[in-house]
Amino acid sequence: MDAIAGIAEERIREAMNRGEFDNLPGAGKPLSLEDDSLLPSELRVAYKVLKNAGCIPPELELRKEIITLKSLLAAIEDDGERRRKARELDAKLLRLNLTRKRPLHLEDFPEYRDRIAERLTG
Repeated sequence: MDAIAGIAEERIREAMNRGEFDNLPGAGKPLSLEDDSLLPSELRVAYKVLKNAGCIPPELELRKEIITLKSLLAAIEDDGERRRKARELDAKLLRLNLTRKRPLHLEDFPEYRDRIAERLTG
């Protein structure tokens, strides 16, 4: 955990201990996870139609493919096929990283963290 996250967690715990989160409006009620108030009104209907059709953003689709490839890789016994799937996984991870709007954190991809650490220290 980085320093900023640690400070935030500590302040949240302190506020909880002081009771600052008690009796908030909506406490005990289910969250409205379909709140689209932040979307421009002209896009709300289109997003709702896409969601109902089962369409997901490309980044999420890519993440699903990466998860599937990781589990498939663990089950493949043939070395040649494993290498092909590993290259496919590497390409998808690279594509995902290139589409990210936030910096890459190596903790998200431990398999790369270890490789980079080996190259830097070796």
